[in-house]
Amino acid sequence: MFSITGTLIWYFNICKREVWFMSRELNPDQDNSFLEFGRVIEENFYKRANKFYNFKNMKIDLIKKSGKYLLIGEIKKSSKYEKSSILQLAFYLKKLKELGVESKGELLIPKERKVIKVELNEQLEKEIDKAIEEIEKIIILDKPPELQKNRFCKRCAFREFCWS
Repeated sequence: MFSITGTLIWYFNICKREVWFMSRELNPDQDNSFLEFGRVIEENFYKRANKFYNFKNMKIDLIKKSGKYLLIGEIKKSSKYEKSSILQLAFYLKKLKELGVESKGELLIPKERKVIKVELNEQLEKEIDKAIEEIEKIIILDKPPELQKNRFCKRCAFREFCWS
């Protein structure tokens, strides 16, 4: 059975075709300069923090203890995908809540020196539940959803799957 991941939640809010590609384990072009830039930022910022945890269907960038909460950090290269990144982080917070772990989140954008605090609330939970429902519909399709050009296509690492 296929598991919904935070990465799929992130892709869902950008492009439904990317969700379908990822569900088929079709990976984006690893030589894409924007992916490489993201990896460089993840590796070179927050070096003193505990980074990169894979747990169940979550790949968490940073974890630290903050009072009685676990503080979850998600590192992004820019705020261009802010809404998607917040939902990805909220997905992790929701999964931890289901496991009985109280947590809060921070979306970290080091190049912009931005930290966006994210707390799970009823609205975010509803958005996540709806995204999961829609993702489940996408991944059972025989073919990827129809092409829909959007502002993210230009730098997309899946661009060759759609536009070549």
